Amino acid sequence: MTSMRVHWSDAAACRGTDPDELFANTAGQKRAKTICAGCPVRTECLAEALDNQVEFGVWGGMTERERRTLLRRKPDVVSWRKVLHEARREHEQPHAS
Repeated sequence: MTSMRVHWSDAAACRGTDPDELFANTAGQKRAKTICAGCPVRTECLAEALDNQVEFGVWGGMTERERRTLLRRKPDVVSWRKVLHEARREHEQPHAS
């Protein structure tokens, strides 16, 4: 039996959305970010954009300007995928009382 590897984008909330909505002007970016808000693969999407320095569009709930700012603040990050997955894991752990 062969297992088929599923890409994170197959589970994206924006899958099937007109790409023009994700690569929009400032007002349109706000609408695009609302699509990202409840997306189950938001972290993977943002990591993809940051690791590959994608310049355009809303990815993982962040605009190109927001991503550029983050990249400037943290120039030493080698793998955003690793950083974001670790942050998500820590966030999802039950807090000790």
